[in-house]
Amino acid sequence: MKDNIDVAGLPTTAACPAFAYSPAHDATSVARLRAAGAVIIGKTNLDQFATGLVGVRSPYGIPNNPMRGDLIPGGSSSGSAVAVSAGLVPLALGSDTAGSGRVPAMLNNIVGLKPSLGLISTAGLVPAWRTLDCVSVFSLVVDDAMAALAAMAGLDDADPFSRNRPLARMTRVSRNLRLGVPRNGQLIFFGDKASEKAYRDALQRWTTLGATLVEFDLEPFYEPPRLLYEGPWVAERYLVIRDLLASSPESIHPVTREITIAGARLSAADTFSALYRLQALRKVSERVFARIDALVLPTAPTVYSTAQVLANPVELNSRLGTYTNFVNLLDLCGLALPAAIRPDDIPFGITLLAPAARTRISPASAASFMPIPN
Repeated sequence: MKDNIDVAGLPTTAACPAFAYSPAHDATSVARLRAAGAVIIGKTNLDQFATGLVGVRSPYGIPNNPMRGDLIPGGSSSGSAVAVSAGLVPLALGSDTAGSGRVPAMLNNIVGLKPSLGLISTAGLVPAWRTLDCVSVFSLVVDDAMAALAAMAGLDDADPFSRNRPLARMTRVSRNLRLGVPRNGQLIFFGDKASEKAYRDALQRWTTLGATLVEFDLEPFYEPPRLLYEGPWVAERYLVIRDLLASSPESIHPVTREITIAGARLSAADTFSALYRLQALRKVSERVFARIDALVLPTAPTVYSTAQVLANPVELNSRLGTYTNFVNLLDLCGLALPAAIRPDDIPFGITLLAPAARTRISPASAASFMPIPN
């Protein structure tokens, strides 16, 4: 369990010892997994307060990426992804607000399931952005992730953001599947030719499976992340740790502190302006999905070493979220899948994205994108 999820009898720290507390009860997600027969092994490291996609912002150290030791593990669910990739457990829970359940999946060559908002209760989860948070699942195969989702999904009176969304029946669809791909020139790989080729190869695999690729305009999807990181949603992060910021600012990781403190300066007018723009962007998204079943995008555009991220922590973190940051804001669900091991032994992955509660991609189709042995 990612250490921002309550497990009775174990401290919850959110990777900040000064914040730590001892929960009396399991988070709803944990309790439901236990009821289904799961054995809870322990807690895993994370970017402090789930702030980051890199996995290097923790006083407990940097989890070692089993794929290549010089690479970042990805975050914020770093320890959970590493635990599955290293074979310590078949399943681990993370959380996902802007890609924390998907970027680590790619970097560790495993499956990452980010459900629709409200499908899994967030009661007992230390919030990052409470209106956008999801409990996510890491696994080696899609069937295992779906089994965990089925055990946890459902309305929960303890979570006011919980929504009654029964799981759709999985259908074995590959033929006649319409997958959205960005128009030529709209994808950004930051000069990473190996990732660009791996993405093209993944698209070819989908056409071989019988899917039809449909071009769409990706540009509007690049706008929501600016609302997330430069707009009023930062205030949600600030609300969680404002007392700690006031009483013990030195206990907070310096990058996390720099990002979070900006939330204190935002106004109600800023909030409503951003909400109006987001609603317009959601309408754009609806029109895109009216003619396709899912988008297929790189999970992340490139990969960085730990040394690179430590030297340039904010910019490189932002790049990793290019294709994940907009997802929760637009109320989409996502499935991150391994797609290739590049010639330099770096994993590459794709993510299928669809409107909340839509299910048309089957485990049979996704099986062509399973983890590739080290």
